[in-house]
Amino acid sequence: MAINLPYLTSQSGLKKVLDKVKEASTPDKFNEKYLNEKLNMHGGSAKAIPPFMKRIGFISSDGSPTEWYREFRNPSLSGVVAYKALKHAYKEIYEISEIAHKKSDAEIKGIVAQITGLDHDNPVITYIVATFKTVKSYALFNEAQEIAVLKKIDDQGSKETSTSPHNNEQQGQVGLNIGYNINLNLPATSDIAVFDAIFKSLKEHLLKGQ
Repeated sequence: MAINLPYLTSQSGLKKVLDKVKEASTPDKFNEKYLNEKLNMHGGSAKAIPPFMKRIGFISSDGSPTEWYREFRNPSLSGVVAYKALKHAYKEIYEISEIAHKKSDAEIKGIVAQITGLDHDNPVITYIVATFKTVKSYALFNEAQEIAVLKKIDDQGSKETSTSPHNNEQQGQVGLNIGYNINLNLPATSDIAVFDAIFKSLKEHLLKGQ
């Protein structure tokens, strides 16, 4: 069954709202009236924002800001909360790829077309991908966790290789050596503790038994 993924047609409007959420005080109700009066947003763009904010878990069904909304306003938590919101709103994408935020635009478009059943050239797919990228731009990702995910993917591939009929026939005749080239995208930080955590995870998950 086709699934409807959340999207907005105006990414500049979404960025304006998310930036203002961080700056402005938390309202009792986040609704079209609030957008009109406090953010000077009107018309169709203002009407589309509250339903989208519900989809990413920032406001409840009655328009009240959630705990995620409040935590997003905290600079030390906003990146983590944005990642949670991204995975919540686009859980179907993350069910297909646990590291969807590392995929190229073309790869995400393919996944979206698979989920929604839309044609690849449908403009809605472009809007979904653009909205996904906008929310992603506020998110902070766990590099050590991603290494563990990549390790799991490698393990699954190794199991498939070792249990294939062709390899069973060759056992005892041909030695099999497998090597991996691993490219790490390290975060832009001078905090040594971050790198210690990354390489500790790398050692624990990928270098066992070496």
